Amino acid sequence: MLSLAGAALRELILTLLPALVLVLFINVYVAEAALVEEGPSMQPNLYRGDRVMTEKVSYRLHEPQRGDVVVVSRPAGEKSLIKRVIGLPGEVIEVRDGHALIDGLPLDEPYVTYFGGPSYPPTRIPEDCVFVMGDNRPNSRDSRHIGPVPIDTIRGHALFIYWPLQRVQEVP
Repeated sequence: MLSLAGAALRELILTLLPALVLVLFINVYVAEAALVEEGPSMQPNLYRGDRVMTEKVSYRLHEPQRGDVVVVSRPAGEKSLIKRVIGLPGEVIEVRDGHALIDGLPLDEPYVTYFGGPSYPPTRIPEDCVFVMGDNRPNSRDSRHIGPVPIDTIRGHALFIYWPLQRVQEVP
């Protein structure tokens, strides 16, 4: 016969273990919180210290879409990047004074407030990659510096800012 303490411990384990497994499953396969650690590269849409919720499911069903804000894993020792998808697989991307051209045509980018920064010569994006840039072009370390990023390094699609509370909103 179980003692009262043993029964309480057993009940606690039977309650917490499934909850922990569910949380782990959600964090690995469905959604993940991300911290904006970079400087001003995504301002005025995201600021250092913003916490965003990302979803991980949609890119298992389709490739990233132009305009998506994504979290990209970097090699060991480097922080993850939070950037906007600008160029898609197979397209020719060019950047002039911070303005993106896709297949020779200017891209409408209403989310960009500050253009500028380095240019990037016309380059075809590999089939398994996307071209990402920050919204604050003069202050962004992005694909103009590191090249197109492999789609399989995208950890998630940023959906909304949940912290700080006064900034709770969808990611613009």
